Amino acid sequence: METLSSLDYEISLLSKMVEIDTESVSKKGYEECAAIIVEEAKRNSLDVEIINGEKAAKDGLSRPNVIVTIDSGSDVTLLLESHFDIVPPGSNWTYPPFKLTVEEDKAYGRGSADNKSGIAAAMGAMRQLRKEELDINLKLVAGVDEEIGGKYGVDYVMSDYGLKGDAALIVDSGLERLYLGASGILWGKVTVEGKQGHAGYPFKAKNAIGEAIKLLGALEPYGRIAEKKESALRTPPEAPKEFLWGRYSVTMIHGGEKENVIPGKCEFRFDRRLIPEESPDEAEKELRDFFEEAVKKTGCKATLEITNKLPGYYTSKDHIFVQTVSENIKRTIGQSLPLAAELGGNDGSFFAKNGIPVVCWGTIRADTNYHGLDEFVYLEDIRNVRDLIVNLSRVERSRIASIS
Repeated sequence: METLSSLDYEISLLSKMVEIDTESVSKKGYEECAAIIVEEAKRNSLDVEIINGEKAAKDGLSRPNVIVTIDSGSDVTLLLESHFDIVPPGSNWTYPPFKLTVEEDKAYGRGSADNKSGIAAAMGAMRQLRKEELDINLKLVAGVDEEIGGKYGVDYVMSDYGLKGDAALIVDSGLERLYLGASGILWGKVTVEGKQGHAGYPFKAKNAIGEAIKLLGALEPYGRIAEKKESALRTPPEAPKEFLWGRYSVTMIHGGEKENVIPGKCEFRFDRRLIPEESPDEAEKELRDFFEEAVKKTGCKATLEITNKLPGYYTSKDHIFVQTVSENIKRTIGQSLPLAAELGGNDGSFFAKNGIPVVCWGTIRADTNYHGLDEFVYLEDIRNVRDLIVNLSRVERSRIASIS
């Protein structure tokens, strides 16, 4: 069991961040949480800057991505990434979601696992390393908006601002495996039209909810098509299949406004997970073709809008960076880990699309209730991620540099 005394700094920082509601839709706590990270960086004599994605979003909502740097004067830079935005906590928690509660080997609170503990671990590592003579530079990207696609978060930092690096470790991940990639996503919205009317006169109306149900039924076989797509990369230990596979889920549905009004419009939304090898453009075309056939088959009047599209990614197991991380995980925890890919997506795709090799190893174990009630992080995992970063940062530059 991890002792509190060896993690005083990391737990203190995590506690400060968990106390702030940084829900990704309203973004109301973004500035306050970013300020805490900036203050910690300055207190520990680390270089820090804010790259604000609001400049591109132009909606008046701040997106303060924080970049913390150890500049050793090297020509090689290792990038670390985590995010401090969260999903809403919901209700009926046993523990207060916005107060870190430490009990035995766990720390409870929204964002404790996903992924404010990743920031705390990285900052703890940089605090240890700040006075050492390193062969590489180190940059932590503490991003925002990861939970809603990251367009004005890490994507903005990498593609618009142009942050450079030679390899990236994503600590927004599990640590049961060394993850070499993650799934891509297609998020979509389907709007089904009917004819509004009085519920006493249904013969004069066309119920959009009933139309949507027909269309949902016609789209059900598409899920089986998605499931047949199989990656060469293995899955995490909790998965029911050995290799990563495609997935399609209807996740939201809305229609109607009052009991005695037949709705003229119904909307449903879906999440399509892509295997890392899939092209998002080809996946979108396949989906649209199936959708058009379903519309013809049902006679529904409906439109499809893709609301977010993000490619998956993977790094070759033979890459020197993968080998280096694997070796240092064994050094950190005393055992080698199998290689796999994440079922979910993460900000690693924004590094990968800029030609940077990416691996993932972080504090989000499968049983930590991330996105659920009573989310928690194991204290030992904070220590292990911190210590891996310390060990990686001490390697020779040639072990981090991108070598094709």
